[in-house]
Amino acid sequence: MLLKQYKHHFFDSLQDIQEEQEIESFFFILTEYLHNLKRVDLALNPNFELTEAEVEKWNFILAELQQEKPIQYIIGEAWFYGLPFEVNENTLIPRPETEELVEWILNSAITNYPSPLTILDIGTGTGCIPISIKANLAQANVSAIDVSEKALEVAKRNAASNKVEINFIQANILEVEDLLKFPLPFTQNLLPLDIIVSNPPYVRNLEKQEIKKNVLDYEPHLALFVEDTDALLFYRKIAQLAMKNLSPNGLLFFEINQYLGKETVELLENLGFKNIELRKDFVGNDRMIKCTR
Repeated sequence: MLLKQYKHHFFDSLQDIQEEQEIESFFFILTEYLHNLKRVDLALNPNFELTEAEVEKWNFILAELQQEKPIQYIIGEAWFYGLPFEVNENTLIPRPETEELVEWILNSAITNYPSPLTILDIGTGTGCIPISIKANLAQANVSAIDVSEKALEVAKRNAASNKVEINFIQANILEVEDLLKFPLPFTQNLLPLDIIVSNPPYVRNLEKQEIKKNVLDYEPHLALFVEDTDALLFYRKIAQLAMKNLSPNGLLFFEINQYLGKETVELLENLGFKNIELRKDFVGNDRMIKCTR
């Protein structure tokens, strides 16, 4: 079968599930993943033929896409801030709005601080935030915390594949009373902190009906959801630790729930943070906050 013929079958099979633009994106991601063919290569080779074994691979992946499994989990990879990241069921898939947060951190770091910086990411998942920062601020001393041992295994592999050194720590941040109590060499290398960043769980259970099947059924709920009764649990805890452990005029960055921007700002104001800035993401939702100790 010619690949261009299979393309019609691929589109027909997904048209009731996904938008056409998304299906096209899936198709060309897979041509590169399965055949190392970019879009231009396919245009130059319209008679590219699939073997029976290759058709079976396409059919297997297509069946998973019909179940709305994220393509990043199917191929085991996502791109973030120009870098490749391994992803699996133990990690959230890195998202474009988080790239905007990284850009904000990098611009702030370059503007406000001499090198080297000390930076901590809390709830690191794939490690996309600290790895992207370290890749662009080579002299920074970057550490990252996550509660999940399996997520940290993925993050460590991502750091190695992207050729950066990150100090990874397994800890439940809700049980940490003071970052100074981490064992050496963590405290020796990290404190005092110049920047703390976190993209913690922030989706309330009441918002589950808004979540697409590809997220709700496949991405780790531990990294997504918080109880409706205390939706700012992680923000409060991390901000309290930041007030203790950031250097004077150190910066705290959060990715936030789009519906709780006002409440998150008020929380930070009540804890004594200054210069609080709420910023929207590329689609116009309240999505990130920067403030000063």
